Amino acid sequence: MFKPLELYIGLRYLRAKRHNHFISFISLTSVLGIALGIVVIITVLSVMNGFQTEVRDRMLRMTAHGNILELDGTLDDWQHAAQAIAHIEQIAGVAPYIEAQSMVVKGSQVTGVQLSGVQPSIETEVSDIDEFMLDSDLDVLQAGQFKVLLGSELANYLAATVGDKVTIIAPETSVTPAGIIPKMRRFTVAGIYEIGMNQFDRNTAIIHIQDAQKLFRYQDKVTGLRLKLDDIFLVPGLTQVINDQLQGEYWMTDWTRRHQNFFRAVKMEKTMMFVIMTLIVAVAAFNVVSMLIMVVTDKQSDIAILRTYGISARSILWVFIIQGSLIGVLGTILGVLGGIGLSLNLEHIILFVEQLLGQKVLDPSVYYITDLPSELHLSDVSYVAFISFALTVLATLYPAFKAANTRPAHALRYE
Repeated sequence: MFKPLELYIGLRYLRAKRHNHFISFISLTSVLGIALGIVVIITVLSVMNGFQTEVRDRMLRMTAHGNILELDGTLDDWQHAAQAIAHIEQIAGVAPYIEAQSMVVKGSQVTGVQLSGVQPSIETEVSDIDEFMLDSDLDVLQAGQFKVLLGSELANYLAATVGDKVTIIAPETSVTPAGIIPKMRRFTVAGIYEIGMNQFDRNTAIIHIQDAQKLFRYQDKVTGLRLKLDDIFLVPGLTQVINDQLQGEYWMTDWTRRHQNFFRAVKMEKTMMFVIMTLIVAVAAFNVVSMLIMVVTDKQSDIAILRTYGISARSILWVFIIQGSLIGVLGTILGVLGGIGLSLNLEHIILFVEQLLGQKVLDPSVYYITDLPSELHLSDVSYVAFISFALTVLATLYPAFKAANTRPAHALRYE
């Protein structure tokens, strides 16, 4: 006799009544429904992971992993602060910077920007701005020449090209016999860069740090120090170490704090998408409920006969829980394999579709990220598989209890 008996009967009920080895149509649709839902969830989460990583990498190639500042907003002796942390192995680069809100004017076009003053000789230690330059490099910024680098969108807005003159107005003012006059200076556009993020391409401009000191009257001061670390994920733990090392003279902030609203929003969006996509599996689970109720109704006489042979109501309960759970197992396995396969090969599939259609899925004139990045996380796969299987098991409970409560005399009275 096949044991356990509940598993044997559950497997038999999954088969069609006719002499073939295919799963019955309704069981097949349940399996495929669960599998399709899992494939969609894993693929969507992988794409969101890919976009998050792509945006984060682009952001951190321009912004610092960490910033060392003084409480008053300026840093008097940045060389001293740099020496205080020079022995920390995880730090890959240190560079001073000046950052302030300004206005850029060209003709009738006026716009606010985040003006950044950098030291070209060491700025490449903390950012990859050189890699984003379209027609020059960072070395075109020379102290005293008052040259500026503009983001591509900012340059388009101002209708500015390399060699054009723009006026930068600082928030500082000068008191003259004619009244209070804002501090301003003519700069020559020396280059244009394109990061692929509106925050930098539309709202930032870069000048030499000594020119920034003259414009903002910083003398020898800077806003702070930018730090680049070997591992960006070590930053939160290293922040306290650096703060202790600086002994209260300065304080440090990191990219997880400066951009926390962005990453918090991305995390919330991913969570909401996970919840919404899980409803797809929930719909498939309702299909399992319908299928099992139909099976219970169809097998009323079989259940009654089994009860008369002495099989307990608990065993009948397990027969239908096992039957529904097997559908969940098959659907989950197929869905996980399909989701992993699709996520790992999504870029190749999109490339094939683009070649087939003769156009880009993500139009380069609209989107900066023209590829569809995919990053598979095993933790996401595990969560999706567990929740999908759990929903399927829960879906079996009502039909299983209904079958277990079958009264043999009532079910066989018309047989």
